[in-house]
Amino acid sequence: MKKHFALTLFLLFQLSFYNIFAQQLTVINGNLEFLKNTTKILVKYKYDRMEVGKMSEIAYLEKRSHELNQKEPGRGDSWKVKWYEDRKKRFEPKFEELFNKVLQNKGVSVNANYPNADYVMTIHTQWTEPGYFASYFYSRYGGGIPSEPALISGKITFTEAADSSKVLSEILFYDSPGKPMGAPWDTGERIKESYAKLGKSLASFLIKNKVF
Repeated sequence: MKKHFALTLFLLFQLSFYNIFAQQLTVINGNLEFLKNTTKILVKYKYDRMEVGKMSEIAYLEKRSHELNQKEPGRGDSWKVKWYEDRKKRFEPKFEELFNKVLQNKGVSVNANYPNADYVMTIHTQWTEPGYFASYFYSRYGGGIPSEPALISGKITFTEAADSSKVLSEILFYDSPGKPMGAPWDTGERIKESYAKLGKSLASFLIKNKVF
């Protein structure tokens, strides 16, 4: 009985902890009416001037790569290369996969290779929290929360493909959480799931607001 009670408390804690990071999406400029008859949207990604945690991305990368190189020569350099590679290999494809999956029945999709699309959706990631993972042993005997999800925040901008200076609408996204089921120790995996969550949430947001 005590075991069942303890398990229930643990699950409730996990649920409430995860809900703290429930993502918010807010239209801050324009409206989304122009998308109603659209089936293909060109998607682009920007990471310029992004902050990581409480520091600039450059400062974070220098600090983290130095720490890893101190542990093992070359490890930090490899990690830094992977940090950038993950964007094209993991984050962006995962966003598109989940966005398209939700809107599949509506006949709507986004892709980075739609040359004839009328509109461009640009994902500006302005802040990233990589999160962290600690082993069960650490949590059980050392105290603390075993892991914390990655989070991303930023702005989504819609423009005309023919005139990128013409902003049609802007949406803020805040604290999109990434909590992978597997390999929670992998920073890239956690951040990848943040983009998966963003893709899924944005598509659902568009459906909820009767854009599609």
